[in-house]
Amino acid sequence: MRRIGCEVISGKEIAESVLDRVKAHTCSLAVDGVRPGLAVVIVGSHPASQVYVASKARKADECGFLSIKHELSEDVSEAKLLEVIESLNSDRSVHGILVQLPLPGHIDAGKVIQSISPEKDVDGFHFMNVGRLGTGVLDSGFVPCTPAGSMMLIQKIHGQDLSGLQAVVLGRSNIVGKPMANLLLAANATVTVAHSKTPDVEALCRQADILVAAVGRPEMVRADWIKPGATVIDVGINRIGAREAISRTTRLVGDVDFDGAVERAGAITPVPGGVGPMTIAMLMANTLSAACRAHGRLAPTF
Repeated sequence: MRRIGCEVISGKEIAESVLDRVKAHTCSLAVDGVRPGLAVVIVGSHPASQVYVASKARKADECGFLSIKHELSEDVSEAKLLEVIESLNSDRSVHGILVQLPLPGHIDAGKVIQSISPEKDVDGFHFMNVGRLGTGVLDSGFVPCTPAGSMMLIQKIHGQDLSGLQAVVLGRSNIVGKPMANLLLAANATVTVAHSKTPDVEALCRQADILVAAVGRPEMVRADWIKPGATVIDVGINRIGAREAISRTTRLVGDVDFDGAVERAGAITPVPGGVGPMTIAMLMANTLSAACRAHGRLAPTF
């Protein structure tokens, strides 16, 4: 949809189109007795994690996948968690393994993530998959779901080749910022990564044809940071108080001041309804790809 000359990018609509393709391909695999399997491991009862896991499991069911959930207690030992992952690594009915983060402090999250088989690492966090992305080998590994979904939204606006476009990524996390920069580079954009130690971030953002905000600070990016006509991808999901002083409710906002930015940007993702739906859709796409590879089938492209 459009608002005052700015295209508001519906991640929800694009995610649904991805999921439709996943479902169709899953049906075609079923003819040969192949069913993608996704296993989610959750430790403890963190409310937000429970919501995320339930959403992923529900979407896997909708896609026709085998959906497995391992719920472990908050005080589970690291050794026991690693045993669960090893059993999933060797389970041929499981093609994707996802460990819900964060993990309790007594567990080494990095060690756990690296224990997942790279061929089943549908989150794209294993060093093997990180290396493939970093070297531009995108067809044999897995790309982290949020950057992959964000890239799809960017290419809906600009096409596959971003030659000649200046891209600025706000944030350098291993989950979003760094893989996002690598995806943009692979598409021939000229990329700058800005972070908390970058001077004059505002001026840098004003040069961006494509601006990706992934810093986790509510509405940090103001309208005057945005180059007129730029594409703005807001990865942030922040819960803040409602505008009404008497209200006790909260609302979700991104890292970008949407109401101001929509007056200057050429295209922008809303929060909610932008990048969020794409993240789960790309998780399903990665799981389908893992199943195809495991059974010697050609994985679809998205």
